Amino acid sequence: MSTPAVIALEDVQFGYATRLVLDIPQLLIEQGSSVLLRGVSGGGKSTLLGLLAGVLLPSRGRVEVAGHALPMMRGAARDRFRADHLGVIFQQFNLLPFLSVRDNIALGLRFSPVRSERISGPLDDEILRLLEALQLDPALSKRAAGTLSVGQQQRVAAARALIGRPALLLADEPTSALDREAATAFLKLMSAQCEAAGTTVLVVSHDDSLQPLFDRTISLSEINQAGAGHA
Repeated sequence: MSTPAVIALEDVQFGYATRLVLDIPQLLIEQGSSVLLRGVSGGGKSTLLGLLAGVLLPSRGRVEVAGHALPMMRGAARDRFRADHLGVIFQQFNLLPFLSVRDNIALGLRFSPVRSERISGPLDDEILRLLEALQLDPALSKRAAGTLSVGQQQRVAAARALIGRPALLLADEPTSALDREAATAFLKLMSAQCEAAGTTVLVVSHDDSLQPLFDRTISLSEINQAGAGHA
């Protein structure tokens, strides 16, 4: 019996004005897997993430994520879908610098009762558990996020994305600000938490050295018939 697909794309096209950026006949990513999507800068990786998050809509084709056909949903429903089912790590982390680490992480639940209900005990206990699992000192929970180092901010962003066990984690160049050793350590910690929660992982990166850390590597140029585009 095959594992169900968390991501299923079929005959998907997306472009800006007259320029076709993505033309993907098919993409299937199985539940619980960890996948590295690699490609050159400007090749459409971030555009694909936008389609998977329901922020962008295709000009044609099927985009189904966690059982939801995104092009068929209204904007408010796609907002709810993102809150309930997606964890996202942005390239620039997008933490609120004036809020504490604790409050930044808790923002991952603010708009989703569904993810809140997946936490069995007190919220603060779960936040401290994630901090420890990502090798951050729990004492940092009261610190303003803007006072942390880049590596610390990255792990706080991961904790925010992972809280409430989302079905899918999307990460856009999450290790671009780290050296090779720190990047490898971070991805191993993140992957361990995703595996424990049953969260599927899709990491976008141009760094080929990360391939051994994932179950599968997909080259965007091999699945995208539009060729080089613009992210």
